[in-house]
Amino acid sequence: MAGETRIKNIRNIGIIAHIDAGKTTLTERILFYTGKTHKIGEVHDGQATMDWMPEEQERGITITSAVTTCYWQGKEIHIIDTPGHVDFTIEVERSLRVLDGAIGVFCAVGGVEPQSETVWRQADKYRVPKMAFINKMDRLGADFDGVITQLREKLNANPLVITMPCGSEDAFEGVFDLIRRKFIQWNENDQGVTFEEHDIPADWEARVNAGRNALLEAVAELNDGIMEKYLAEEPIEEQELRSAIREACIGLKAVPVFCGSALKNKGVQPLLDGVAAYLPSPLDIPPIEADNPNTGVPEIREARDDAPFTALAFKVQMEEGRKLTYIRIYSGILKVGVDVLNPVRNIREKISRIFRMHANRRERIEEARAGDIVAVMGLKETSTGHTICDPAHPILLEPIDAYQPVISIAIEPKTTADQDKVEQAIKKLAEEDPTFQVKTDTDTGQTIISGMGELHLDVLIHRLTREFNAPVNAGKPQVVYRETILAEAEHEETFDREIAGSRQWARVTVGVKPRERGAGNLVSTLLPPDTLSPAIEQALHEILEQGLESGVVQGYPMLDVHAILMNITLQEGAVSEIALKAACSLALRHACEKASPTLLEPVMQVEILTPDQYLGELIGDMNSRGGRVDFIEPKGNTQIIRAIAPLARMFGYSTAIRSLSQGRASFTMVFSHYEPVMNR
Repeated sequence: MAGETRIKNIRNIGIIAHIDAGKTTLTERILFYTGKTHKIGEVHDGQATMDWMPEEQERGITITSAVTTCYWQGKEIHIIDTPGHVDFTIEVERSLRVLDGAIGVFCAVGGVEPQSETVWRQADKYRVPKMAFINKMDRLGADFDGVITQLREKLNANPLVITMPCGSEDAFEGVFDLIRRKFIQWNENDQGVTFEEHDIPADWEARVNAGRNALLEAVAELNDGIMEKYLAEEPIEEQELRSAIREACIGLKAVPVFCGSALKNKGVQPLLDGVAAYLPSPLDIPPIEADNPNTGVPEIREARDDAPFTALAFKVQMEEGRKLTYIRIYSGILKVGVDVLNPVRNIREKISRIFRMHANRRERIEEARAGDIVAVMGLKETSTGHTICDPAHPILLEPIDAYQPVISIAIEPKTTADQDKVEQAIKKLAEEDPTFQVKTDTDTGQTIISGMGELHLDVLIHRLTREFNAPVNAGKPQVVYRETILAEAEHEETFDREIAGSRQWARVTVGVKPRERGAGNLVSTLLPPDTLSPAIEQALHEILEQGLESGVVQGYPMLDVHAILMNITLQEGAVSEIALKAACSLALRHACEKASPTLLEPVMQVEILTPDQYLGELIGDMNSRGGRVDFIEPKGNTQIIRAIAPLARMFGYSTAIRSLSQGRASFTMVFSHYEPVMNR
């Protein structure tokens, strides 16, 4: 029972948002007000606790997700502060995979921005209950009601306003608690540690009453008990209302909304109250279900200390040459010195140390339990997305999706003496980051590194020098192309050779068809049952999958192709797996050559925020880059341009946009889709 009470009081939450919405600033206030830190670290000073990497401090952005633990109202809150920049979206993806709840931070001026939509959809994918914090209410152009509308229209969310602002911009004084009907004002002399509660001022009463009625109506639509009392005009108890909001939030039917200004230390404590009141504990979400790798039978792991140990490794970090693996424990107890099973690689590993993390600071502990997020040492072979579990009760959790890189550059050591050092450093960085890929160009012998964007690769190159003392020379960025086919085709290939004194013969027919863009590759067979042994048929299936990894135009991976094993002819006495594989591989290649193969390039969705006077120049520049403006939306004295443009023409755009707008315009760019190069 004690274990269940402990788990009931755990909150595993993430802070997610568009870049510069104020995630890290908000997290710093949460740590300060919960007593975890004794001073507030500011992002703009490079002093934020959670932005501990030198790269983060210099650039003023979050690059890697950081984990910490704090306490509020008897609740143990594990927080992951995630990056907002699209280049580091894998950090958000793998964090949301292991979280029970999330706080979406929105700028009161910018509203729901492109990366806000991306991270919100990522949370939806993992069915993570969410709250929203509308930040920067003190900024010029703050529009609380406008952001609420955008939450409905852009995110398809059902916002339940719990706190609403008293004024905005320079006149932002505090917030109204609509559940308790109180006006909360913060003391500016002690960094917002203390605050006072007042009755609602007379000139605000009508608006607060309207806001509270809207809240009650929205909750009544989601809860029959509240609906009956609301229609009968009976008083609704505060705890009853909170319980209904909690149920709606955990059930993904509504999003409690809070507001404030993290930088000005206003509105954070009610948000913390909301985390404790509305976001789920590990007991409130369905127990995980996954397959036993030995039997293939699904099994359930409940969030209990006495259940078999099960955890997911969601992040790997190299610290001073040692591998630190972050894990979320779903069930059971993990102790120092025990053996655990990695069913992905079917190996046992020993846990040498367990740490409770506070950004980059570590607190050594002897054991961790269900619901905890901790870091461990000793897992040499375990990577991001791997399961670790009790060897006596194996289970294989769903892995974490990774994203394919869209940009590459060639690098080389500055001196030949650094060759080994650079290779080792790159290997460690690739182990940390699944979206960072490395290969050697067989024609030139160059090392090619690939990532999610210019900033991503720039950060990695700086880390090679700073952390690993392995400086490199870097070439110009290159786009990572893909290939596809535009028509259907088939090819019959005969393999007939004498190898090692015996004849190897097979005839294979392979067909290929284009699939819808974004549908992915598919391999299937039209062979009658029992034509081949299951092992050989599986081997040919794998040959076709591998064949699609290298296209026929320039050798890039193929996308959206359906490869079909259509027919096989064998000769008695000359059947061989070697001949079948060779004929299958050649048939696929020749079929693709007949099917109008074409090169695909990554196309980006670009959103530009600009003052009115620079609109024409920026549209002209976008057109000159082969981009297409989809729409222009006025917003006060600014214009929002949304366009799509080929990545190959967008290198160096940050410099161009600064030049064209005298530094006053900003933009965000996210990957949209691939399309044929010739269609530009």
